[in-house]
Amino acid sequence: MADFPSKVNTETSSPHSYGSEQGGNSLRGLVGNITTMMDVYFAQSIPAILMMIEIFLGMLHWALIASTDYTALPVYGWVMFVAVTTWILTTILYLLILCGVHRRLTFVPWPITVMLYYGIAVVLYLTAFLANAATVNAFPIRFYNYAAAASFFGAMVTLAYGTSAFLSYLEWKGDGGNAATSTVPT
Repeated sequence: MADFPSKVNTETSSPHSYGSEQGGNSLRGLVGNITTMMDVYFAQSIPAILMMIEIFLGMLHWALIASTDYTALPVYGWVMFVAVTTWILTTILYLLILCGVHRRLTFVPWPITVMLYYGIAVVLYLTAFLANAATVNAFPIRFYNYAAAASFFGAMVTLAYGTSAFLSYLEWKGDGGNAATSTVPT
């Protein structure tokens, strides 16, 4: 039988942990771990700010549509589908890049994936915006303002997606400029 070593380290955490004595939880340690997982440089970049604008305006767009009687016109089913789907996908994409998941998924060609996503999102949002704008007058007066505001914010989201598509095209092409304007940090 092998001899048991005379000195055994039974410590369950590193000596530099932020936890308190006796295994207590530390909020400072939790915040430290979360911020090391997040890409702070991406959060301050132009593409990240555009994504936050797309998320905010997209949420406002579909909330305004949901405030109307959108089931009365079948075309608003398409508008609502595009608004909610792109909002969810943009939120997921933002969180993936912010948390650095794109660095761990190296088999995904991120610059072209992001460029294709934004290209498709622009086309879909343009059709949804045009359908929204063309049918604003079909609503009764009590829903007219909601539909008109939704049309305006649909145009703003379309422009934001178009700008993101252009920046991601430049990133894919290689003319993205410095690292601060990169769509997906490498």
